[in-house]
Amino acid sequence: MNINWRTDANRLYLAGELERETLLPLWEQRNSVMKQIDTIDVSALERVDSAGLALLVHLRQTALQQGKVPSFTGITDKLRSLIALYNLQQFITSDR
Repeated sequence: MNINWRTDANRLYLAGELERETLLPLWEQRNSVMKQIDTIDVSALERVDSAGLALLVHLRQTALQQGKVPSFTGITDKLRSLIALYNLQQFITSDR
């Protein structure tokens, strides 16, 4: 499986598997993808590994550099556990 994404207005939708083997296309387009994004919807992600988690943090940082403060929506319990494991709650915040 791969990572798929689309943007709609100021929202980025991620779907599929965000892991080391799949994240390169999104990484390469991160600056253009993150223009005007203030919400990152991760509800359709089926799998996220530590490299994918690092990319989520980097996407947030990219948006901050562009003057946006993005929030995350659709964080699953599994992803929430991974966020807590790496102590990233202050970086990956949910708007729910």
